[in-house]
Amino acid sequence: MQKVNPILLEIFRNRFSSVAEEMGVVLQRTAFSPNIKERRDFSCAVFDENGELVAQAAHIPVHLGSMPLSVKSVIENLDLKEGDMAVLNDPFMGGTHLPDVTVVAPVYVGGKVAFYVANRAHHADIGGFSPGSMPLSNSIFQEGLRIPPLKIVKSGEINEEVMNFICANVRTPEERRGDFASQIMANRTGIKRLKEIIEKYSLEEVKRYSAALMDYSEKIMRKTIENIPDGVYEFEDFMEDDGLGAKDVKIKVKIVIKGDKAVVDFSESDLQVEGSINSVRAITLSAVLYVFRCLVKEDIPVNAGCMRPITVITKKGTIVDAEFPAAVSAGNVETSQRIVDVLLGALSKALPDFIPAASQGTMNNVTFGGINPETRKPFTYYETIGGGMGAWAGGDGESAVHSHMTNTLNTPVEAIEFEYPVRVLKYRIRKGSGGKGLHKGGDGIEREFLFLTDVEVTVISERRRIPPYGLFGGEPGLEGENEVVKGGKREKRGGKFTEKLSAGDILTIKTPGGGGWGNLK
Repeated sequence: MQKVNPILLEIFRNRFSSVAEEMGVVLQRTAFSPNIKERRDFSCAVFDENGELVAQAAHIPVHLGSMPLSVKSVIENLDLKEGDMAVLNDPFMGGTHLPDVTVVAPVYVGGKVAFYVANRAHHADIGGFSPGSMPLSNSIFQEGLRIPPLKIVKSGEINEEVMNFICANVRTPEERRGDFASQIMANRTGIKRLKEIIEKYSLEEVKRYSAALMDYSEKIMRKTIENIPDGVYEFEDFMEDDGLGAKDVKIKVKIVIKGDKAVVDFSESDLQVEGSINSVRAITLSAVLYVFRCLVKEDIPVNAGCMRPITVITKKGTIVDAEFPAAVSAGNVETSQRIVDVLLGALSKALPDFIPAASQGTMNNVTFGGINPETRKPFTYYETIGGGMGAWAGGDGESAVHSHMTNTLNTPVEAIEFEYPVRVLKYRIRKGSGGKGLHKGGDGIEREFLFLTDVEVTVISERRRIPPYGLFGGEPGLEGENEVVKGGKREKRGGKFTEKLSAGDILTIKTPGGGGWGNLK
């Protein structure tokens, strides 16, 4: 076996990641929807011929950890020829929730598949019974168009039959068509750049170093786990409700550390519920990958090697491994955050000086839609709103940022007001919402929308009743609040609600602060 050159290993690491990063630049700059071009709610990655993750861009953790399962579903279900691309969003085939649509393309060299490139983008509408496709649903059939692996590109040309079918089932077909075109162009960019690398170094050399990078990440991950004291570490936390009546839905983890291996067991978590907070196994795997990668102090590539020392145990039919036809639209955005909270809570017992208190623990999902009075066409809007990060032994938590399983931006006020019939009355840091302690949790955000036309609004949020926990004597962060001004009267709302509002009505979202760390005394 040829020896791996460490200099070339670093060169290939940056080569592969730069391919994914450039794909992301193309996708962001050419997208139609503000959710992609402004909030950057997308992810891009490179995979080997078996669908194993080789490299990713610094995009969305909940996308990237689950995308390999989508790529493998494409490999198992379609025979992609050169010039073909597949589209899918099925959460039970490696997806997360229906608005996250993945486009996968093979990279052919010498008549054979050498690699795959793929990207996943959150579409601001994919059908379903509420604008924005994030409803308070009780089955996946209510959440939008469910797409199994299909060829959206054939021999280099867009498959208009598939494209027309998708666009006929959404509220904003022109925007969807534009975003799909951006995803296709991002993959074409990835294919071109990978072929350039292969032409320079040879296919054998490129494949050898892609495998070596996975081995390298595995080695460093094993060293990281080995440095955690052997033992059994448990923690539990709760989803507040499922939007349809279920309360205090438990997520429990038991982490067993032995030598350079970890077993992460979620089997004592509650059964799946009627509402949409159910998480498929792909999301749970994403959260585990994210947390354990955060433990690595070295700057290593995130790839399939990172998960080799980690065994994840889930029980089918539970909140962390939901079975078809469960409603799952909020599992991707809300439950993923709580899975991270319980993982970090357990690990805080082993690594007290390294693990932070709970961050806001929610993505504060806001969707609304209606008919634009100027164009007389339907519009849909989706965003997640940042909040406070948890404090840790090294200092205070950051304020007004996205944390953990989301890595998007906050949508600029100018972009919202330019695209939609809405005015943003307030957009500011929610002072004093971070938990007190030796180190203070970060503060949340206050965002207030004034609607200029009739809309249907859906808000899916958490940490409105159970606050983000503090650690080692630190106080919890302040719970979030949702309010509407309807007919001139201000009224509080729960964490999850759908409501029709009129022109002149106001929606206010106050996001949670992060937990504090350490006793003040």
